[in-house]
Amino acid sequence: MNNWFKRNGTHLAVIGIFLAICFFYLTPSFQGKTLGQSDVIGAQSTQKEINDYRAKDTTILWTNQIFGGMPTFQIWAPYPNNITSHVVNAVKATFPNPVDTLLLLLLGTYFLFIVLKMNPWLAAAGAVAFTFSSYNIILLVAGHSNQAFAIAFFAPIIASIIMTLRGNYLSGSALAAFFLAMEIRSNHIQMTYYLLLSIIILMCIELFHAVKGKKMQPFLKALGFLAGATLLAIAVNASILWSTYDYGTETIRGKSNLKSTTQEPTTGLDKEYAYQWSQGVGESLTFLVPNAYGGALPSAVPISDDSETIKVFTNKGIPQDQATQYAQQITSQIIPLYWGTKPGTSGPFYFGAVICFLFVLGLIIVRNRLKWWLLGTVLLTLFLSFGRNLPFLSDIFFNYFPLYNKFRAVESILAVASLCFPILALLAVQEVIENPDKKGITKKLYIAGGIVGGLTLILIAVPTVFLSFRTDNHTDMVNYLAQALKNDTTTANEVGKAVIADRMSLERADAIRTFIFLLVTFGLLWAFVTNKIKAQVLSIILFIIVLVDLWQVDKRYLKESNFQDKVEAAQAVAPREVDNFIMKDTDPDFRVFDSGADFRYDTFNPFFHKSITGYSAARLKRYDELYLNQFTKSINQDVLDMLNTKYIITTDPKTNSSRLQRNQTACGHAWFIKSVKYVKDADEEMQAISSFSPKDEVMVDQQYKSVAEAKTLAIDTNATIKLVKYTPDHLTYQSGSSTNQVAVFSEIYYKKGWKMLIDGVEQPYFRADYLLRAANIPTGNHEIEFVFHPASYYTGEGISLASSILLVLALGGALFAELKKKKPEPKPVVVKAEARKAK
Repeated sequence: MNNWFKRNGTHLAVIGIFLAICFFYLTPSFQGKTLGQSDVIGAQSTQKEINDYRAKDTTILWTNQIFGGMPTFQIWAPYPNNITSHVVNAVKATFPNPVDTLLLLLLGTYFLFIVLKMNPWLAAAGAVAFTFSSYNIILLVAGHSNQAFAIAFFAPIIASIIMTLRGNYLSGSALAAFFLAMEIRSNHIQMTYYLLLSIIILMCIELFHAVKGKKMQPFLKALGFLAGATLLAIAVNASILWSTYDYGTETIRGKSNLKSTTQEPTTGLDKEYAYQWSQGVGESLTFLVPNAYGGALPSAVPISDDSETIKVFTNKGIPQDQATQYAQQITSQIIPLYWGTKPGTSGPFYFGAVICFLFVLGLIIVRNRLKWWLLGTVLLTLFLSFGRNLPFLSDIFFNYFPLYNKFRAVESILAVASLCFPILALLAVQEVIENPDKKGITKKLYIAGGIVGGLTLILIAVPTVFLSFRTDNHTDMVNYLAQALKNDTTTANEVGKAVIADRMSLERADAIRTFIFLLVTFGLLWAFVTNKIKAQVLSIILFIIVLVDLWQVDKRYLKESNFQDKVEAAQAVAPREVDNFIMKDTDPDFRVFDSGADFRYDTFNPFFHKSITGYSAARLKRYDELYLNQFTKSINQDVLDMLNTKYIITTDPKTNSSRLQRNQTACGHAWFIKSVKYVKDADEEMQAISSFSPKDEVMVDQQYKSVAEAKTLAIDTNATIKLVKYTPDHLTYQSGSSTNQVAVFSEIYYKKGWKMLIDGVEQPYFRADYLLRAANIPTGNHEIEFVFHPASYYTGEGISLASSILLVLALGGALFAELKKKKPEPKPVVVKAEARKAK
């Protein structure tokens, strides 16, 4: 045991340092505080009904809290038969959020660099470089926890693949299966897809060298083990992937139902929507100089006291405090300091001055064939991140690559590049340490220093060579400001010029900062190649420099003020008087419409009501189409009625006060109709519900005609149907009539999982009024149930259980094989006294 601690002492010390970094960087998390994350608030509103039932120890797979109703697969769903669910729960129970994610990033990346055979301090530097890449920290601040969690497994997956390719087939593939299963469990398919693109490039490079070196047999063997690991990881997550696939075809990422009345694509996301967050080509300079494009929008840091924008107002005799307030408001809302093309950004992609310099050095001196994989991946991800700014390549992927058009915010692919940069950077340092040709290394060190240092000096002295500091709509912004200043065009123009000057000042200040880090890093490497310091000293100092560099920039976006007490966070959204009134209604299932809310991005109303609005990037396609056609130009009262919208909230734009209206024409939970009208397709159905009487007639696609006409319809004015028991995924109704009836239910139609039972026997039902459920109800008194029991989830859970057992056995087998490889230390030879005397 003592020998084990001696052999692994440095690793244990590094892990201890990682824990200390997490503690000091996220101290408020250990004090019981939480990040006030905007996206977390949105998620909490979406999960309101789910959490209410979880508090009663009940799990639901359907919620009516947002958009009329939708499955919970992409909101929150338990996967108890998946072994990775228990691993995730254990990690989250041990460390507070977001410490768990930060620590996973550090440890996973450290493992990768150890696999690359770097000394522990170099590996620690690489782990810090990737973990504290600004995008990862910004994700934590914004509350994109699933995305950050998925990124945390990039490095260990790559490490496991490299282990397998090097011939460690059993351990490498077992770890690959585990880490890939964790990656998939993170439930951020977009990040997993981007990682897959980089792995494909890696495999192409390895295949080339296998053919060239005539080593196809070991390569194919490794490929076979990795294929098995991939299949196992997929099977472990069968319930997640199957449910996501089934649901995905019905969401806004699936095919359009409309043809003539929509501008949406026939499949996938709208291209403009997908490309909305595209990285600017010149904006890539933020890898090296974080404020090259002005930082965040809205700004993450207050405007400085010596700002040129402030001087515009102080020169006019306005007091300093008031001038600062004006300048802060203008640079946040009207003419922002951020001048890129994104509609908003929480901050730049900053990889680090030290890492960028070492990356360029790596392109020059690294002989490891991984360099070509890293360069190819960086170029591909960089070009794809440009989106609409480089449409030729982006459109090829969008139009022809499977699944690519299902994802938005294409700039997020740079998360992969943010891992490639430190890998090549640290491979460069390893080359500097191990290469005996110090004279050749020194020459190349000067070349890399000249390239990166020269670029930085240009960005300090004459930044306008590369940067304009003006947006395309700068003139429009100035004109808008002039109107806000009561047609004071002179002051507006002065402010416009001042903001440009402030943008330049921000860029120049960060460029100077970058240059200082470049000088320190260059001096450190020069000291090593000239034998002034040892390799371990080089590694430790580099670790410190990388940490300081990234820590300083990241703290612009993750500050103490981002944390708040959990009690305060819970009270972040307070109900209005109208909300309190509605919540007194004991009816278990009705909807609320707030005319002042953003239909697609409403994170407020679902906190308190079952809302026809909401917030989800995976909302149902039919519901989205309903909104675009029935609510954008004017509000369709008939549609509100059929959705059982019991209350309507309006807001006075002048006083911001809310008023409540009881909707007397709401159709209720279910009702019998007088007539059925058939339409030929979705377009005709959408047109039909533009103006109709939902309580009397129902619009049905002709594909359901045989089901709808299964029984002869006859009017019974005394017929009744009512909801008697409600849980979101199990609704029970009682009906009574003297004739056969067609009932319409104010519930969203979703064919992959809902079953209807009449008196315990499953019966067919059909879609009506574009997105509701309807069914034939026979004569007499009956109990009608709608039960949500998707095979994708329940059968998938069975597959997950069997596969999880296999994964545990594979990991156990790999561990046993590794222990068996290690030979026991030889026991010291003891020479007995008698033997010595005999000699």
